[in-house]
Amino acid sequence: MKKLTILTTLLCAFLSGYAQKKNQSPKIPYGNNPAAGKYYDIRGIKMYCEVYGQGQPVLLTHGNGGSISAFSKTIPYFAKKYKVIAVDSRAHGKSTDTRDSLSFEMMADDLSALLDAMHIKKSYVIGWSDGGINAIVMAMRHPEKVIKFASTGANLWPDSTALTPDTWKDMRKTYLADKDKPRTTAKEKNDWKIFMLDWLQPNIKLSALKVIQCPALIICGDRDLIPVEHTNQIFQNIKQGYLWVVPHSGHATLIEHSDDFNKKVDSFFSGTSF
Repeated sequence: MKKLTILTTLLCAFLSGYAQKKNQSPKIPYGNNPAAGKYYDIRGIKMYCEVYGQGQPVLLTHGNGGSISAFSKTIPYFAKKYKVIAVDSRAHGKSTDTRDSLSFEMMADDLSALLDAMHIKKSYVIGWSDGGINAIVMAMRHPEKVIKFASTGANLWPDSTALTPDTWKDMRKTYLADKDKPRTTAKEKNDWKIFMLDWLQPNIKLSALKVIQCPALIICGDRDLIPVEHTNQIFQNIKQGYLWVVPHSGHATLIEHSDDFNKKVDSFFSGTSF
């Protein structure tokens, strides 16, 4: 009888564990998912992207040094009702680029060309940090491609008025310490190219934002690397601009407050808020 009780207990434990594993959704390796990933020949490079869900397209563009994996809390939400197109920007992630130059204009043109390659006329866009700049520049250079966009943590120029003074000082320290170092490997050269992108760019005048015609949700955290005052300047100079300063948030608004971020941006896209 004792043996039977032990066997029953072990069997129940096994079945319970099996049921839990069966009911658990497998963790999707966003940014490294062969089932969803594909390369496109875009403007002289092979651009990597992953597609999830069906519906109206939403293009996701990440920050400096990042990749598709930055959107691990964004993709599952939007894939329930949109066709999510998550992209590794030029010289980032799996999208390699051996050329010396890199600019936000170049990356925005890449995104436009990607939509052409995918036979998509226009898309919603969500951009974070450098990706937020990409979203702004894309709306300026390719207005016919952008339905609406949400840009979080973006700046328009690279100084201590558009970045917090401490952030700018840290970047300046890195530049002065590393500018004369020899770079021999492909990774070293690529990492420096990516750093220099943010050290020297973007260089967008507030008046240039007047060309943006689509609705734009401009976002920052109240403790962001981008001062609230600068984010407010961006919002004020876009005709159909809307501002959201996320309370109790740093630079990673879409991660730190993912539930609120996803719902707010979705409501903005669907026209049920703002």
